[in-house]
Amino acid sequence: MKAAELTRVGPAEEVVVCKEVPGPSAPAKGEATIELIACSINPADILGIEGNYASIPETPSPLGIEGAGRVTAVGDGVKDLAAGDMVMSLHRANWAQSLTLPEAQLVKLPANIDPEQAAMMKVNAATALLMLQKYVKLKPGDWLMQNAANSGVGTDVIKLARRLDLHTVNVVRRQELIKPLHDMGANVVVLEGPDLAGRIASATNGAEIKLGLDAVAGNAVQTMAESLAPGGTIVNYGLLSGDPCVIAPHEVVFRDISLTGFWLAKLMRGMSKKKIQELYEELSGYFLDGTLKVAVEARYELDDIQKAMAHAKREGRGGKVLLRPNG
Repeated sequence: MKAAELTRVGPAEEVVVCKEVPGPSAPAKGEATIELIACSINPADILGIEGNYASIPETPSPLGIEGAGRVTAVGDGVKDLAAGDMVMSLHRANWAQSLTLPEAQLVKLPANIDPEQAAMMKVNAATALLMLQKYVKLKPGDWLMQNAANSGVGTDVIKLARRLDLHTVNVVRRQELIKPLHDMGANVVVLEGPDLAGRIASATNGAEIKLGLDAVAGNAVQTMAESLAPGGTIVNYGLLSGDPCVIAPHEVVFRDISLTGFWLAKLMRGMSKKKIQELYEELSGYFLDGTLKVAVEARYELDDIQKAMAHAKREGRGGKVLLRPNG
């Protein structure tokens, strides 16, 4: 069986290899075996491989946060899965042709969901939806803002907010991104730069913005704070700048702006399997009704894993890079 392996921490296109490994064991009690159809290469995968994420990975080690496939066999005591079911894996080492996992690590999905879309649902879509739901009680017509709005999470935020009748202010770095985001349903799109708060106030007619979603960190946090209404909340979920979050005491003390962090893996460790199943049932509905759809730029087999890593790191891509472990 083929599987991806991290040989050492370093540039992803150099340190990840495809290896022949023993196939998974037959499912024991409470387990199921799945054949992986599609796996997404997520930014968090790249950050981890290159030593820039929550912890430095041990090596050698298997890889791959996201993956979806079909159940091929189940062990005794498996209650909710059967051979042929479409599933998404909660396991964090999915870049392989086949896996045997506890039933608790598999989320049953609708039979008619596109497996490639299912392979891109675990991280970005869940991050977007949970950040919209967890921190500020938003009601239809409310405003939120985000930076890195053209990112995978950012575009999911735009689509979900439109579906939930929320208004978005979207900060981007390049002029050519403005029209595509408007076409996607963004209410306001503005370029990074001087007097951002003033330009946002003008574009929204002074609307109170209660929630800010920050993927950049660094000085972007202070810029976002200046744009929020008093009492607003900033949720930091990324570190694109590589710098610590910066926010002035004036914003925290006198304007009651709060800053909190979001890490999906940590949040999900505190969720019951029932809550996780409900989350992905809701998201599956958004994929099936067309609210959410992720563009795919390229597909690679595991033999070409280093080419896939290099492609996934390329700036200006028009979609996600997927692995197809079984072709």
